[in-house]
Amino acid sequence: MQSKLASASSAPCALAQGAPTRAIAFDADREIPLETFFAHVRALAARLPEATHAVNLCEDRYRFLVAFCAVALRGQTTLLPPSRTRAAIDEVRALHPGSYCLGDGEPCGCDQAHLAPLPHYIALPDPLPREAGPLPLVDDAMLVAIGFTSGSTGVPKPNPKTWRNFRTSTAQNLAALAGLWPEEQTLHVVATVPPQHMYGMEMSVMLPLHGNVAVHGGRPFFPQDVAQALGEARGPRLLVTTPVHLHALVESQIDWPPMAGIVTATAPLPQALAAAAEARFGCEVREVFGSTETCVIARRRTAHEQAWTPLPGVRLTPQPDGTQVQAAHLPQPVVLADLMEVQDDGRFLLRGRQADLLEIAGKRASLGDLTRRLLAIPGVRDGVVFQLDEPDDARHPGGVRRIAALVVAPDLHERDILEALRRSVDPVFLPRRLVRVDALPRNETGKLPRAELLRVLQSNMN
Repeated sequence: MQSKLASASSAPCALAQGAPTRAIAFDADREIPLETFFAHVRALAARLPEATHAVNLCEDRYRFLVAFCAVALRGQTTLLPPSRTRAAIDEVRALHPGSYCLGDGEPCGCDQAHLAPLPHYIALPDPLPREAGPLPLVDDAMLVAIGFTSGSTGVPKPNPKTWRNFRTSTAQNLAALAGLWPEEQTLHVVATVPPQHMYGMEMSVMLPLHGNVAVHGGRPFFPQDVAQALGEARGPRLLVTTPVHLHALVESQIDWPPMAGIVTATAPLPQALAAAAEARFGCEVREVFGSTETCVIARRRTAHEQAWTPLPGVRLTPQPDGTQVQAAHLPQPVVLADLMEVQDDGRFLLRGRQADLLEIAGKRASLGDLTRRLLAIPGVRDGVVFQLDEPDDARHPGGVRRIAALVVAPDLHERDILEALRRSVDPVFLPRRLVRVDALPRNETGKLPRAELLRVLQSNMN
């Protein structure tokens, strides 16, 4: 079965590269060869309804991979909501009437099992059926996915991705990981990030499709589960994770199998944590930089360097309000809100975001730097500084907007935290509202959606 959207201007491509016997996925019991994967994809594609879009909610990473490719084989586009909340799923589907959902969990399609079942929900059969046939092909120019931003800076925005976009960016990602393991061996990836997130798509879905890579079917959460999944690998091991998760793994007291490397993204990785992880696990930690809009565009070894190295073909042009990104996998330039200082050797330093920059009484600061200073206080386990929508003085709507902070510090009082901040922060930038909470409202990738920050702050102020 071939994609319906093939065109004369773009050649069809195989859904996955490699010999029929090479492993594309694994778990404790087996390795799944490419030929079995193709049989699963063909069988599921034949059972999908007529539609233009599908929401892939599969928790099992191999089943996500099968469903994603089956949807593409039918000429349909996969929608990737910014989270698995019912509101996020419904919002994305409202933009694409007639779409359906694929999943392997509760029929509500999310973590809120008490809600009514999703309409047009298809549960993947267990076991997955197989169907013989020719090599599955998809057109290179086909729109295979629409990813939505996390909402950490506002309303989630759609970002379309063609097969060519993913194929080209995956080649860059494989180059960025080069040197971590012998190329003649199959890399075995264990990921703690969901496949629905663009970082998870790139590192745990597209890598096994286009590289000599096998991915673990699970999404382990607790350190013991992560170690067990890594132990089930039959080749060089790569852990794909986030700074929040990596911190928990470093602090765990369990034994770890040897790893070829660790990749992290979604939030800034503190240099001290990167160094601690390299010492703890005996391997290199590579941090990658990207976005839903651009995919991964740069890397660095954070334990030893601050500057980022752009991936091959990536060109950066600083602008007053951000940075323009050009790359082979992008159909047109993309402007990110990140302010970058490009050095003479082509590497760059991140200088925050225009929206994060604060100017009060002629003085300047950034929310990112204020958050780093907050996290540096002994006893602070987690925290964030952000700016509210309303001005400090309600009588002057155009005035300076208030600064607030949420802090996880069980053994500290709010006044102690503010006093510690006062030692390194100008008084004009001290949070006017600082609230201790049990945990920050981080999503599955460790990010902090702005709407959730405002909700938690408001609920703790009442």
